[in-house]
Amino acid sequence: MTTTIAKVDEKLALHGGQKAVTSEDQSLFRWPIVTKEDERAVLEVLRAGSMSGTDVTRQFEAEFAAWMGLPFALAHCNGTAALQSAMWAVGVRSGDEVICPSMTYWASGLPALSLKATVVWADIQPDTLCLDPRSVERLISDRTRAIVVVHYAGYPADVDAFLAIARPRGIKVIEDVSHAHGGLYKGKKLGSIGDVGAMSIMSGKALPAGEGGILVTADRRIYEQAIVWGHYERHGRQTNDLSLAESQSYGGMPLGAVKHRINQLASAMARVQLSHFDRRNAEICKAMNYFWDRLEGTSGVRAHRPAKGGDRCMGGWYFPHGLYKADELGGLPLERFCEALRAEGFPAAPGANGPLHVHPAVNEADIYGDGMPTVVANAAAGADGRHRDVRARPGSLSVSESINQISFSVPWFKKHRPRLIDQYVQALKKVVAHADELR
Repeated sequence: MTTTIAKVDEKLALHGGQKAVTSEDQSLFRWPIVTKEDERAVLEVLRAGSMSGTDVTRQFEAEFAAWMGLPFALAHCNGTAALQSAMWAVGVRSGDEVICPSMTYWASGLPALSLKATVVWADIQPDTLCLDPRSVERLISDRTRAIVVVHYAGYPADVDAFLAIARPRGIKVIEDVSHAHGGLYKGKKLGSIGDVGAMSIMSGKALPAGEGGILVTADRRIYEQAIVWGHYERHGRQTNDLSLAESQSYGGMPLGAVKHRINQLASAMARVQLSHFDRRNAEICKAMNYFWDRLEGTSGVRAHRPAKGGDRCMGGWYFPHGLYKADELGGLPLERFCEALRAEGFPAAPGANGPLHVHPAVNEADIYGDGMPTVVANAAAGADGRHRDVRARPGSLSVSESINQISFSVPWFKKHRPRLIDQYVQALKKVVAHADELR
C-alpha cells in the first residue's frame, strides 16, 4: 500500500505549524472490543442469577489452562488477588522477603505486605525495562522466598536467568503477565515458565474481562494452596476438588480470610474474549511492529521490543513505550520532546510507572500499627531484636530512577491501518527533525 504523509520539514505544531496527526478516527484505539457475542454471554449469566456461581468460571479456567498449555488455572476477582495468592501459595510467610522490580505497578510487589512479608525492590534493564538479574542476585538473602518477574509493557523478561538464580537456593519465581498476555519466551507462553504465573484481566488489558485476574501453574500443590487461601467452597469434603489434608481439616474455610472468587459476568466475558484473543493480538502485534518498523533508524528513539528473529515475542503490547536516546538529539530533554509530540497530536508522556522504592507510601506507611514502616516491621528481626531495613535508598536503583529520561509512552494501536498509523510515525519523525529548535 502506498501512503501519502506530510514532509518532515514542515513547521512544528508547537511553533504554529499544522499537526501531523489530523485523523479523529478513534477506532484505532477502541478497547475492549465488545460485540453481541459478549453481550449474550454476560446476559445469560445475569438472567440465570448465577453471578456468584462457579460453573462458567470453571469453563473459563479450563479453556485458559489449555490455551496456556498448563494443567491448572484459577480465576480471581482481580490481578492483585491473583498475585497475592501466588505469593502465599509458593510459601511466602511472615518475615520473608519478595524481590520485585521497583519500576512496575504496585500490585506486583505490595501484596507481600498483607502476608506479613516484605518487599525488596530491584533495578531494571534500560533496554528491556524488565527486572535486571544482576540487581536481583545482589539482593538475595536467606529470607528471600520469591522473585516476581514482570514482563513489562509486553516485553518478555529473561525468565531463565531468574530460574538459574532461584532454583539452587529454593526460591520460587512468580511471573506477572498483566502487561503481556500471549507473549512468548523460547516458544513458551509467558506465565508458563516460572513456578506460577499471575495476571490481571481487567477491562484495559490485552485480554479484557471487565475486572478479574487469573493464576496459572503446572504445580498442583501451588494450585491447591491458592484455592485454600481465598476460594470459599472450592475445596473441602463437599466438592472433593482437592487432596490436601489441610483443606479437609478446615471445612472449606479460606485460610486467608479473603474471598477471591471472580464474578461470573467477568468469566463469561473472558471466555468470549479468549476465543478471539489470538486473532486480535496478532493484529495488535502487526500494527505495533509496523509503527516501529517505519521508525527504524530514526535518531533519538528505539523500539521497546525484542530483536527480530530472536527467541522472544511481545505479548499484548499493553502500556507500550519507546526508548529515548537524548544524546542523539543534542541532549534534548525528554519532557520537551514529548511536549512537541503532544502538540502534533501524538499522545506522549515521559516515563512509565513511578519507581516504587522511593514512594513515601512504600517507605513510610505503618499499615498495621507496628510503630515503624510496615516494609521494615515485616522484615525478620535479628538476634538483637532489630528489623532488617530492606528499603532501597534514593540513588541506589539508577535505571528505575531515570525512567523519566529514558522512556516515553506511545500509542497502543489495536488495528493495522497503515494510513492512520503513518500520521503518528510522521509526528515523531517531524519532532526529531526539528530537535535543534526545541533545545
